[in-house]
Amino acid sequence: MESFLSKYENQITIFTDYLEEYPDTDELVWILGKQHLLKTEKSKLLSDISARLWFTYRRKFSPIGGTGPSSDAGWGCMLRCGQMMLAQALICRHLGRDWSWEKQKEQPKEYQRILQCFLDRKDCCYSIHQMAQMGVGEGKSIGEWFGPNTVAQVLKKLALFDEWNSLAVYVSMDNTVVIEDIKKMCRVLPLSADTAGDRPPDSLTASNQSKGTSAHCPAWKPLLLIVPLRLGINQINPVYVDAFKECFKMPQSLGALGGKPNNAYYFIGFLGDELIFLDPHTTQTFVDTEENGTVNDQTFHCLQSPQRMNILNLDPSVALVGIRRLSGKDFDNWCSLVQKEILKENLRMFELVQKHPSHWPPFVPPAKPEVTTTGAEFIDSTEQLEEFDLEEDFEILSV
Repeated sequence: MESFLSKYENQITIFTDYLEEYPDTDELVWILGKQHLLKTEKSKLLSDISARLWFTYRRKFSPIGGTGPSSDAGWGCMLRCGQMMLAQALICRHLGRDWSWEKQKEQPKEYQRILQCFLDRKDCCYSIHQMAQMGVGEGKSIGEWFGPNTVAQVLKKLALFDEWNSLAVYVSMDNTVVIEDIKKMCRVLPLSADTAGDRPPDSLTASNQSKGTSAHCPAWKPLLLIVPLRLGINQINPVYVDAFKECFKMPQSLGALGGKPNNAYYFIGFLGDELIFLDPHTTQTFVDTEENGTVNDQTFHCLQSPQRMNILNLDPSVALVGIRRLSGKDFDNWCSLVQKEILKENLRMFELVQKHPSHWPPFVPPAKPEVTTTGAEFIDSTEQLEEFDLEEDFEILSV
């Protein structure tokens, strides 16, 4: 036990030493919508980064599909990045953006429940098993590397079976976010006195909505918005750099998925022209629930040094991720902020339009297929994926 603890104590030391290597600057470090002044807030920066759930390669889990791989080392990095991004959305949904994690401290039950959604077991809704097998419906064999758009499509479909979080996952098409379609997807029947007991906690409703909101207004499902992009041909076009960085300043930011060819990272912020990211390329042993129903979470938080990458070294195929709030007003605020800060350049990263384009097929909100089982148990074999339509990897070039 002492050697185990010393290992993590050494990691904290490494992290602190690494922060000393950052330039002596008055520039702000931005992490998922929050700013830190490097000169005076290094400990807060450390705490903020280590609070993110960190999913890496694992080994010795049950074979995927019964006869498939028992480790995702070498091929599962983008799936792990997708898990990290979604976990951050769920943390914000249930615990709030300002929630912090401390090693060996008892955590809220919601935190444990979120963590269990991602364990490497076929009965966990966002496990490596579920994501890999759902990827078959996207044209990806089990053990094949995913791109950002494929992960987005997989998460959109798996979310249909997640009744606890009840997420509306919107993946933009042709570099275009359609406001009308998102509102159609997120609005649900008004809350009545009979359903008051089913409402989220106060921290997830009143604090996130305007005080003048009527009780008869439609409820708003928590939204996860993913925008797959191609920001260049062979490398990122410098014209997009400032707009890309602005995305990490937005209070609704959930980061970005991307990296280099066959090397995926979860980008959570930036300093100057360097992106800060969590790296899944560490292989750890499978962790399961303990007898008391909790999960030992020591290997699910990165206490090592935060890694950085010059933004111009980023592969142009990325996926921006944002929104995790419950009210339509939050979405409206996001739209206004995007128009003001992100889409002000002549060469835009993506488009934000009010109406569904007339030349597109009609928008139909995704619905859970009619099956005899529920939740994550649905995807037990690739034969059960026939209910889903294949989503192609469309990524329109912006040059």
